[in-house]
Amino acid sequence: MSTDHVELRAGAYADSVTLLQVSRQVQQLPGVVTAQVAMATPLNLEVLQRMGFAIPADATVNHLVVAVRLDAADGLDAVRAEVGRALTESRRAVAGPSEEAPPRTTGSALRREPGAVVLVSVPGTSAAVEAVDALEAGCDVMVFSDHVPVEQEVALKTLAAERGLLVMGPDCGTAVVDGVGLGFANVVAPGPVGIVAASGTGCQQVLALLDHAGVGVAAAYGVGGRDLSGAVGGLSTRTALGRLDADPAVRLALLVSKPPAEEVAAALTSYAHGLGTPVVTALLGPGRPDLTAATEEVLRRLGLPVPEWPVAGRTGAATGSRLHGLFVGGTLKEEAAVLCAEAGADATLVDFGDDDYTEGRAHPMIDPSLRLERLAEVAADPETGVILLDVVLGHGAEDDPAASLAPALAGLRPPVVVAVVGTAHDPQDRDRQVAALVGAGAEVHLSNAGATRRALSLLGGTA
Repeated sequence: MSTDHVELRAGAYADSVTLLQVSRQVQQLPGVVTAQVAMATPLNLEVLQRMGFAIPADATVNHLVVAVRLDAADGLDAVRAEVGRALTESRRAVAGPSEEAPPRTTGSALRREPGAVVLVSVPGTSAAVEAVDALEAGCDVMVFSDHVPVEQEVALKTLAAERGLLVMGPDCGTAVVDGVGLGFANVVAPGPVGIVAASGTGCQQVLALLDHAGVGVAAAYGVGGRDLSGAVGGLSTRTALGRLDADPAVRLALLVSKPPAEEVAAALTSYAHGLGTPVVTALLGPGRPDLTAATEEVLRRLGLPVPEWPVAGRTGAATGSRLHGLFVGGTLKEEAAVLCAEAGADATLVDFGDDDYTEGRAHPMIDPSLRLERLAEVAADPETGVILLDVVLGHGAEDDPAASLAPALAGLRPPVVVAVVGTAHDPQDRDRQVAALVGAGAEVHLSNAGATRRALSLLGGTA
C-alpha cells in the first residue's frame, strides 16, 4: 500500500517554475509514486485534494506545501533531503570567476546595467514597486507578472507616458526588443514588420505565420492583455505605435488584441491613421479579421504572396455533438471563441493560462499537468465530438511539449485538431513536434483559425 505525506513549510517561498522543477526532481526518486511541491494557493490545494491528498486545515498562501505519495514510508527522509537540496541549489549565488550574489532589487540591478530594459517577474502584488524603480531610473519595463491590480497598471502606464517610456504588461508574455526575444518569444529573423500586441500568444501566432511566409520583424512590443480595455485606454499601445512609426526599419505595423473596448479600438484606429507608417489592425471580435486573415493582409500590403498554411495529418469524423477547446494561449482561445460563436457551435473552451489557473503555478506552456488532466476527462465524455488544442513553442516554453501530449492523445476516441504555433528555428524543433502529434493521431495546423474551422467542420459532419 502507498503512504501519503503532506507537510507545510512557513517562510519558504520559491517561484512556480522553480517548484515545478523541484517536483520533477522529487518524482524521480525511488519509491515515489507522485509528488507536488508548490505554494499553498487555493488552486494548488484544490489540485492536491483531487489527487487524494489530505490538506492541513492551517494551510495558507504563505506556506510551501510538500505532498508526496510513497510506495513505503521509509522513503520520506530521502524526499525531504531532495526538496531541501533542490531549493538550496535554486538559490545559489551566480557562479563566475568570483562568487557574486545576484541583485535583490531592480534599483541594485540597474546600478550594474544602467539603461537596460527591465523584466519584472515577481508575485503580482510586488510587481508595481519594481516597475516604478525601473521607470524612475529612465528605463522601459516588461512586467511578466500577472495578478497586478488594474489601478496599479494605469498608474504605471501614466507615469511611463509622462516620461516617454514604455510599460510592456502586466501579464506580458512575449516581446522582441532590439532583436532579443523576451518571455515566451519565438526565434524570428529581422524584417520590415513591427508588432504591437495586447496579447502574448496572439503575437506568437503572427510571428509564426510571418516566419512561414519568409517575413521577419523589426520589433514586437507586448503591452499586456488589458491595455485596450476601457480602464487602461490603450496607454502603452499609443507609445508603442509611436515608436514603430519612428523606426526606419519598420515599413508596416500590425496591432493585435483580444476583443477590445469599442471606444478604445475606435480611438486607437483614429490615432493609427495619423501615423506615417501604415497600420493593419487585428482586433479580435465578431465581424473582424482573425489573426491569420490579418497576417495575410500584412503580406498583401508588403506586395508579397500569401502562402498555403501548412496542415499535417488528417483526423476522422466527430464522435459527439460538442467541441472542447483546451488552450494554453488566451488569445488563441478568444479567437476560437469568436469563430465558434459565429458558427453557432456547441463549444466549451478553456484557457489554462488564465489567472484562475496560474496562481502559484507555472504557466501551462511550462507545466501542462492541469490541461492533461482535463484532456482525459473530456476525451471520456460521450458528448465530446472533437477536441481542439494549441501547442505554443519558443524560448521559455516547455522543452518538448509533444513528449507528454502525444502519449495522452494516442488512442483517444474523439478526433483531435491541434494548432502548433512556432517557427522553424524554435528550440523545440517545430517539425519534430508536429510529427510526434501526427503520429499520435492528431491533425496539426500552423494557423489557429484554420485549426478551429477544421474542428468546426468535423463537428458539422465534414470529415
